Amino acid sequence: MEFRILAPTGALGAGFDAEAFRRGVAARPHVIACDAGSTDSGPAALGSGTPKLSDQAVTRDLRLLLRARDELGVPLIIGSCGTSGRDVGVDRVAALVRGIAEAENLHFTMGLIYSDQPAERLEAFFDDGRIAPLPHAPDIDRELFARSHTVAMMGVEPIEEALRSGCDVILTGRASDTALFAAVPHMRGADPGLTWHMAKTIECGAACAVPPSANGLLVHLRDDHFDVTTLAEDSRLTPRSVAAHTLYENADPFRIVEPSGILDTTDATYEAVDERTVRVRGARFMPADGYTNKLEGAELVGHQTVIVGGVRDQVVIRHLPDLVPFAKKYFADKILDVFGGDVDPADVDIDFRLYGDGAVLAAAEPEPLRPREIGVLITVTAPDQATAHAVATFVAHASSHLPIPEYDGLVSTLAYPFSPPETDRGPLYRFTLNHVVTGVTPTELFRTVTEEV
Repeated sequence: MEFRILAPTGALGAGFDAEAFRRGVAARPHVIACDAGSTDSGPAALGSGTPKLSDQAVTRDLRLLLRARDELGVPLIIGSCGTSGRDVGVDRVAALVRGIAEAENLHFTMGLIYSDQPAERLEAFFDDGRIAPLPHAPDIDRELFARSHTVAMMGVEPIEEALRSGCDVILTGRASDTALFAAVPHMRGADPGLTWHMAKTIECGAACAVPPSANGLLVHLRDDHFDVTTLAEDSRLTPRSVAAHTLYENADPFRIVEPSGILDTTDATYEAVDERTVRVRGARFMPADGYTNKLEGAELVGHQTVIVGGVRDQVVIRHLPDLVPFAKKYFADKILDVFGGDVDPADVDIDFRLYGDGAVLAAAEPEPLRPREIGVLITVTAPDQATAHAVATFVAHASSHLPIPEYDGLVSTLAYPFSPPETDRGPLYRFTLNHVVTGVTPTELFRTVTEEV
């Protein structure tokens, strides 16, 4: 038994080498699968329903994938559409697919698997004690579900159901990245340990290649091993680079949790076949006692205006630790004065991040830095955009003339590269959930719609 799985890129719309992709197509894979989403870029895509990558970039990749699918007559599976996997993301990618099919005269059955979760369903789960926190999950209450947007992450089962119903092109809402690649061999009885390990290896395309890239990988999955091959001419695979990908996005390098169980790679081995191919054996899959689906949620927390500036004067840099809290107190008083009490300073957050002086690690910075210059990012977050912008205008003005004890008269403290310095970022979102729902069947949280295209 052999299954050939083609992963053309790590993210739909990221772009991939067309010639490398053709080499993968020439191997006549049994399925083409591609991830289109992630939480890596933060909660905005989930909160707003707006994808990270442009329709133009996604269309470019989709056109190549749909042509290849038509040529081969095999399933094309695309997961977590629209970055977040929201229903609007599935519909958005489906519209692009329809447009390409019309232009290219392509015909197929399309399955759309939706993963949005209505608040009423989540409230019922919460009342029944069936929403369980994962490690470091935030505290939640019942009211959260009405004010946030939530998706559930599917495993292979909804995808397999669509395949059995005859779908040629499957666009899913939020899905486990690995499920997209595991679905076909899993459904046809391949070894589950090898299947899930293969899927984990190729979920991000050639991210495990040397050098990493947005290009693709091809897998030959057999009875007791799988071979993974990089497709781009200027790339290679090593046992180390392939093994290292099991660490990606996982706290445990050997145990990878899926909705239906745990992939255990403790006894896996990695062997170089040649410079472009690595052979992998030995992983096991342990079914879970009960099925769970991860929940991801995001909610609107305000609107934001940002100001970018910089300072090189060493006297000013030396005083910044005292100037920032002084400025925040001054601005809180200013808000009361300017808005006549209509805006509570507690509802407005003014944050200074000093790039070059520990902005990334903040209090965790291991040793004091001695920068020659510092970039200053000021963010003003308020309940609405008009308030955020209004506050930012006097924050920008006053921050450029903060008092320095060593200097007499008015001095310039920050230099701004833009005029005006205030830039409205728009809505600001936060993640609300890192939980699973328990006691569910593998498909009950998802709904599938099919159509002839």
